[in-house]
Order: sequence, then structure tokens, then C-alpha cells
Amino acid sequence: MIKYYAFPILFILLINNQLQAQNDTAVLQNNLDINEIDSSLLTPQKMLFTQAILWGSHGLLKNKLGNGDMIQERTIQLNLRRKMLNVHQLGGFITLGAMLAQGFVGSQLYRGDYKVKELHENLGTAVNISYGITAVNSLFTPPAVFQRDKKLSSMRIHKWLAVVHLTGMIATNILGNNIENNASLKPWHRAAAYTTFASMATSMIVIKF
Repeated sequence: MIKYYAFPILFILLINNQLQAQNDTAVLQNNLDINEIDSSLLTPQKMLFTQAILWGSHGLLKNKLGNGDMIQERTIQLNLRRKMLNVHQLGGFITLGAMLAQGFVGSQLYRGDYKVKELHENLGTAVNISYGITAVNSLFTPPAVFQRDKKLSSMRIHKWLAVVHLTGMIATNILGNNIENNASLKPWHRAAAYTTFASMATSMIVIKF
């Protein structure tokens, strides 16, 4: 059933492909226009540790983009953030498509058609690469211009689901690599793969609301 209903979901999401991050530059520009710059817009205090590695007060890329001009540097960061999150979203669509294809081939493999085993493994490699690139473009993006509150929101749910599908990706790979030695792992491998796909697709849907 999943293979028939996933395509409309991917199509609808692709049509509506604008992320909240696209407002960052506009928010900063509005503050510049009225000369009321909040220092947190230039140096956010709260960010992921992966972001801090590059963009924190002692980050590798701190003061490397704006020739010493903090406003110019932050504007460049936000433009880069928008592009990286666009790649992140596109990577999500590509990854879901590859997962769908791998799931279809995997169902044939489970029915005993071992001619598709190599194809299934190649698709698995493509999924891992695509997923990795997608994750990198989210984890290492420059921080936003504002801090979201702790209330339940689509972005917060998106992040929680990211933990689920990341865990699912790890479990799917571990179980898949051990199936040849232990066939009893097949149901668990399939369950992990379905959970990963479902949570990732859901995370992309909720971000629109």
C-alpha cells in the first residue's frame, strides 16, 4: 500500500516547497531598515552543537565571510542558510523516492527473487548517501535569526520525528547487514525500514502546517 500512496504525498510537498527559513533574510533586513538591530540576530546564543562548530563564537567559520563586517557576515550566513535548507528539503524528497524504490525491490527480494539483491544493495547505498547529505545540510546550517519558544509546533514535531527516522536509518542498516547470518531479523528489518520511511514522510508533511 505504501508504494501507491507515497507518490501523491511527495508531489503535494514538492509543490509547496517554501521553508520558514526563507524569511530569515527578510527579518534581518527589516531590522536593518528601522535601525533596531537585536544583537541576537547577529550572534545567536542558542544553536545546535553542530552549528556551533562552524558558526559559534569560536566556530571555524566565525568572522570568515563578511570581511569583519558583522552585518554583512550575518546576511551572508542567512543567504547560505536558506540555500542549505532548500538542499535539505530537496534531499528529503530524493531520499524518500529512493527509499520507496528500495522498499519495492526489497519486497521482491523477500519473496525469493534474489536477482534483485545487488540492485537492492545499490539502492541502499544511494539512500544512505542522500540521507547523509540531507542531514548535513540541516545540522550544519547557520542558525536562524530568532529562537523558537518551547511550545508545541510543527518545527518541534519535525525535529522529534528526525530523531525517529535517524534511529530507524541506523537500525535498518544494522539489521540489513546481519540478515544473511540471521534470517529471523527480516521482520525487524522491514519494520525498521517502514518506520523510517513513515516518520521521514510525516516530518516533511508537518513542517507545512
